[in-house]
Amino acid sequence: MTDPGARGLPPDRNGHDERFMRLALALGSRHLGLTWPNPSVGAVLVDESGKVPVIVAQGITQAGGRPHAERVALEAVGRRARGATLYVTLEPCATRSSRDHGPSCTDLIVAAGVGRLVVSVADPSPHAAGQGPERFSHAGIPMNVGCLAEDGARLHRGHITRVTKGRPAVTMKLARSTEGFAGSRHGPRLILTGEIAQAKVHLMRAHADAIMVGVGTVLADDPLLNVRLPGLESRSPVRIVVDSQLRTPATSRVVTGAGAIPTWILTTVEAPVEAEKALTAQGVEVLRVAADEAGRVSLPEALGLLGTRGVTQVFCEGGPDLADALAKADLIDDLILITGRSARGQGDVPALGLSLQDRMDQLSLWAEEQIGPDLFMFWERP
Repeated sequence: MTDPGARGLPPDRNGHDERFMRLALALGSRHLGLTWPNPSVGAVLVDESGKVPVIVAQGITQAGGRPHAERVALEAVGRRARGATLYVTLEPCATRSSRDHGPSCTDLIVAAGVGRLVVSVADPSPHAAGQGPERFSHAGIPMNVGCLAEDGARLHRGHITRVTKGRPAVTMKLARSTEGFAGSRHGPRLILTGEIAQAKVHLMRAHADAIMVGVGTVLADDPLLNVRLPGLESRSPVRIVVDSQLRTPATSRVVTGAGAIPTWILTTVEAPVEAEKALTAQGVEVLRVAADEAGRVSLPEALGLLGTRGVTQVFCEGGPDLADALAKADLIDDLILITGRSARGQGDVPALGLSLQDRMDQLSLWAEEQIGPDLFMFWERP
């Protein structure tokens, strides 16, 4: 976090920087899942020349990643941006990623004559990476980095993880009974959570770049893996199945619906070619990576491949086996653990495998939320 006093920057003179940054963070969160491979940034432009600060423009990175939030906000007000304070959730880009996209956001901010810049988190991307501060200083624009930095890091975890680790951030969602079970090996599927909690999960899906499950989930439940909230159906993300030997049935709903929602299957180089042909004929894209020592998809390599495709956030709804494999490979960045109703006498599959239990000590519990009868616990990698 930057110390404003150490750099001669003006303090939060009216005590409202956090208030406007919270608005910028809320704006940025709206388009999560729509902007990849770019981050979903929020921006708020505030006129502080009077006795009361006035919001003059708001911006969000648009679907597909362009235009950026800063451009949206600045172009909305034109000359009124001169002298105003710009709140932005991520350090503005300093270089253009393509000649077709026009000036960088840093260039736009300087040209607009913004009076002050408040940033939540720095951007490690080579298109930013600390290049802006010197240019802002030369232009006489004070820059303060670190306002609500933890919240900014959460909003942009996917982007930052992809830039620094070459893979998307992985959020693992697991539901368990009050006894700690996720399911039953021999009995019927356990419905552990209520309708309100299920709606919450669908909202989480709508803000992800991709949903990921293992082939076992497909074989057991034949899920749709889409968003079924009224008005948000179009926000269904890419569907990804981890399937080492291409056992996903060509008649499964994720396959037959591949024409409407992009569906990718991660498999090994040794998986049957004939099975791939049957799946690709339905519109599924099969992605092959190396196998691990057990002959299963190498999860580090698979996530690295997703990173090269621009995926920044994966919402994993696979069962305990996939969760444990991800934990063993140290690939879980966020864990959402939902404790629902009792399954006494029915469950026999523990929600938390041994590897995930070991990793829990490395995750921090940062929030809890009671949704109807169900308790959501949110853990994150520090």
